[in-house]
Amino acid sequence: MHILETKKKFGAAVRFERTRQGLSQEILAERASLHRTYITDIERGARNLSLETIYKLSTALGISIEALFARAEVRRQVEQYVTLPGQLVDVLLVEDNPTDAELTLEGLRRDGLSNRVLVVRDGAAALDFVFCRRQYATRRIEQSPQVLLLDLNLPKVHGLEVLRQIKEDARTRHIQVVVLTISRKDEHIQRALELGAAAYIVKPVDFQNLSKIAPKLSYQWALLDSTSPKPA
Repeated sequence: MHILETKKKFGAAVRFERTRQGLSQEILAERASLHRTYITDIERGARNLSLETIYKLSTALGISIEALFARAEVRRQVEQYVTLPGQLVDVLLVEDNPTDAELTLEGLRRDGLSNRVLVVRDGAAALDFVFCRRQYATRRIEQSPQVLLLDLNLPKVHGLEVLRQIKEDARTRHIQVVVLTISRKDEHIQRALELGAAAYIVKPVDFQNLSKIAPKLSYQWALLDSTSPKPA
């Protein structure tokens, strides 16, 4: 593996594990006796790695060096659950933060989700997918996802506008939309529920907290359970 690719994958693994544990760069830097900007550079893949630095980081994160390097494969693992644009999709995840998207997909994968998932990074792409436009023009609007996991603070088109357009169209209003938020005090939650969101989830998302809102959703929940038969 090329050294630059190794640095980028290791940096992504550090960022993923730090975020998963809810640590700031400042806290990780303090624990590892490193400067915060050094942590930033490592996560960007812009620093050469010494054995001493790797050891300090793994110790500060409380995992083995082997486990930390294993995290470098997270992107490859979760991408197994991301479909191509023309394929059928059970879950549409609309999330512009790559780390949050990785954490969501890893959480679902870890808990056994084997359904077809597509990730888009902004509100415009979400609308294009749902309404079969531009790069998704080969899809049929009847092939809608079972559920849409929607971050609200999206680039290009805000999540509330995405939700409004989906719920105002008779062809798509049946789609179950679950809003993703970083806090229960998010000022947009009430408006999202008024627009037709089925529920909201405080990040990070995993199968367990999805299951808690299952009674609020009107689709076949078993479709999201890897132990149940999948549709052909």
